[in-house]
Amino acid sequence: MHADLVGFGALVLIAGLLARFGRRINLPTVPFFMLAGILLGPGTPGPVLVPHPEDLGLLASLGLVLLLFHLGVEFPVEQVIGSGKRLFVAAGAYIALNIGAGLLFGFALGWGGYEAFVIAGALGISSSAIATKLLIELRRLANAETPVILGIIVIEDLFLALYLALLSPLLSGAGSAGELALRIGLSFGYLVVLFAVARYGARLVGRIIDSNEDELLAILMVGLVVLVAGISAEIGVSDAIGALMIGLVVSRTPIRERVERLVLPLRDVFAAVFFVAFGLSINVSAIGSVALPVLLAVLLTVVTNVLAGLIAGRLFGLNQRGAANVGLTVLGRGEFSLILATLALAAGLDARLGPFIALYVLVLAVTSPLLAANSRYLARIIPDRFLHGNWRYVREETMSTACTHLDRINITESDAEACPQCVESGDDWVQLRMCLTCGAVGCCSDSVNSHAEEHYRQTGHPLIRSLEPGEHWRYCYIDGALVREPMGATRGE
Repeated sequence: MHADLVGFGALVLIAGLLARFGRRINLPTVPFFMLAGILLGPGTPGPVLVPHPEDLGLLASLGLVLLLFHLGVEFPVEQVIGSGKRLFVAAGAYIALNIGAGLLFGFALGWGGYEAFVIAGALGISSSAIATKLLIELRRLANAETPVILGIIVIEDLFLALYLALLSPLLSGAGSAGELALRIGLSFGYLVVLFAVARYGARLVGRIIDSNEDELLAILMVGLVVLVAGISAEIGVSDAIGALMIGLVVSRTPIRERVERLVLPLRDVFAAVFFVAFGLSINVSAIGSVALPVLLAVLLTVVTNVLAGLIAGRLFGLNQRGAANVGLTVLGRGEFSLILATLALAAGLDARLGPFIALYVLVLAVTSPLLAANSRYLARIIPDRFLHGNWRYVREETMSTACTHLDRINITESDAEACPQCVESGDDWVQLRMCLTCGAVGCCSDSVNSHAEEHYRQTGHPLIRSLEPGEHWRYCYIDGALVREPMGATRGE
């Protein structure tokens, strides 16, 4: 008993130290938790701190349900309901491309039909935690594409509940088509019941677990989550669905903010145990056999994400940089892929799913931040014809929605066809720019004299626009970003 505590404590401590190292090099924590389990588990030669991963089963299950419960609590239902049609189209395109490609890839591997559905979910559902973390660390919260990214991952989280409701009956081992249809109906019926509770019974649930003392509220909250998750598993529906849906119920109660604050540290601790336990179950000797499929899966995911980013960019009038940011920011895969792998292995599916998804998540966890941070290189090669407007000159520029200098705009049109200063000096120019404050026309920064930029340095007038035919963009020198024109102002919007 004492040896088990020593081994478990040492493993969690090492996992935390590895994750802290990962944070210092701007990588997410999830792959380092997994890595600790892989390196110090029974499937890897060397020291073994926890020889029997199944001993952590209950703690890992608690991490799973708290992870999904917290997702449900913070889920912005009103934001999704109030989202415009374009956002649902963009999110739907992202989900359809990634899930569809993942399903075809799963069938192509030939591991089995149910395995293909697990692979589809693992490849198709991005990590909202990694995406949000990237937006913060890359300082893109004020970018024009950021609301699109957040909307996609929110709608994707809602899709996760539906996907789990479909996948759970498939993994339950139904003996006939009729039994499978019955279990699918039961799973979706259970979702409907919990949605109804969220709509009509949330206040009652809030009164049941409410307490003025945080200690009692935390105890009552955990008891409710585990109870609902357990009931869900007993009736043949995934415990993950039960946890997510009871989180949605609590999100509609007056105690939502207190619950979110209290569950966060519990979620972080037990979710780390879940990821470590998953790593413990991976046999390193099996990773070599899935290395090529993982490489192909990563390449497929990059392609489908970029295509989805282009669709979102066209729908929302973004330039190449914005479209590239959409596709590459939501590239990371993490907690939900591992949840699906855990459910699949528990159902006795192909054992290769464990090392395949583990290696896939590890590779994307490292590459997705690097690709997102260098999205300007992808923006350079995206043709204008894929997006609205003419972005040839500014395809690599960030588009911002937070410019505070719009009050300096006084003049928006000009019929000038030459740079006056270049004409006077007898020099040539490449393109023309107009100051939106005073209307002065000058040559662009690629011209020999850069008169437009020189005008900014002399006057401090921050905003310019292109005077080139077919180009409809404004740029703020102070913010170093494109500034979106009012909706309907140009055909590019």
